[in-house]
Amino acid sequence: MSEIIKLTTPLDDAQVEKCHAGDNVLITGPIYTARDAAHKKLVDLLSANKELPIDLKGHLVYYVGPSPARPGQAIGSAGPTTSYRMDPYAPEILKAGSKGMIGKGEMGASVTEALMKYKGVYLAAVGGAAALIAKSIKNSKVVAYEELGAEAIRILEVENFPAIVAQDCHGNNIFKEGREKYEITA
Repeated sequence: MSEIIKLTTPLDDAQVEKCHAGDNVLITGPIYTARDAAHKKLVDLLSANKELPIDLKGHLVYYVGPSPARPGQAIGSAGPTTSYRMDPYAPEILKAGSKGMIGKGEMGASVTEALMKYKGVYLAAVGGAAALIAKSIKNSKVVAYEELGAEAIRILEVENFPAIVAQDCHGNNIFKEGREKYEITA
């Protein structure tokens, strides 16, 4: 088992380069949330050469639509959503300065190429552990697209947010490697 890598956001190239597929990480610092609708709005702005409502430089984007917070909590359940739905947008978000994303499930070849080109990392959070993940979120504030409700862009302040490096800037992919490792050949 590899050692746990502690990442502090915003990330730089050196932090991203030390991450390899299969590594366990703990993230501390600010991260943004965004899902499909917010990604479309951001990419539309980028395509029109307009300013974004957030500064993506060095930041991670968490694919989540959290439930409302209970009294005394920063956020409700905050489990990851399926990442491949962001495949059409992720390369442009990385090009705009993001250092990666957090979600669940494998992302496509265009994202793998963008992670290598722009030095990014795709981190997998454990699906089904939404309440546990929420405990690492210390603060949550809507910063853009409030009209999208649960899909609004938030900035989260996280402390020791657990994730696994799923796809790295070196071209490695735990989903692909896992299938190859356990593939049965006749």
